[in-house]
Amino acid sequence: MTDLQSWVAPTYNGLADLLTTTAVGPWDALSLCENWLVRHVVAHVTMPTRLTPAQFGAEMAAAGGDFTLFSDTVAARDARLPEADLLDHLRSPTLHTWQPPGGGASGALSHAVIHSLDVTVALGRPVVAPADAVKVVLEQLTAAGGAVFGIDLTGIRLEAADTDWSWGTGRPVRHDSGSLVALLSGRMLPTGETLPRH
Repeated sequence: MTDLQSWVAPTYNGLADLLTTTAVGPWDALSLCENWLVRHVVAHVTMPTRLTPAQFGAEMAAAGGDFTLFSDTVAARDARLPEADLLDHLRSPTLHTWQPPGGGASGALSHAVIHSLDVTVALGRPVVAPADAVKVVLEQLTAAGGAVFGIDLTGIRLEAADTDWSWGTGRPVRHDSGSLVALLSGRMLPTGETLPRH
């Protein structure tokens, strides 16, 4: 079985490479994360390189235990860091080996893949995560029946346009694998398409 953690580094390194080589500055473009620019997404995913567990606990306490408020506060603050620093953090071995509390390697991979897609799908750029990693996250999200992000998959057949992957029965929803992961993560595609929620 593939070590899921081994796909985290190439995903973040690929995102750093994309942000380094994209001709028109993408940092202030809208991402798929609601109300977040690309720089907010990068600040969010690289948080483990800057916060110790004790600092994390203190920040969460300051947010009253509200993870969304905590994430928004830290992302807004750290998005102002120099872009070169954020790129270094994306390439950090600390980030590449980090696992969310209780989430293990599976959680680390889904976090990396989903947030990288928040950037690449929004910018209309190729997926930076390994294709097999994207497929694993597709399998994780559909195995849960869409429940991870409150998606209602009743009567929906998901079809990947770039592979032979499919899931479910009913109305076909056909996109590339990355866009399907974004939809299953509760995101709205640049076209305005979303999946229904419970």
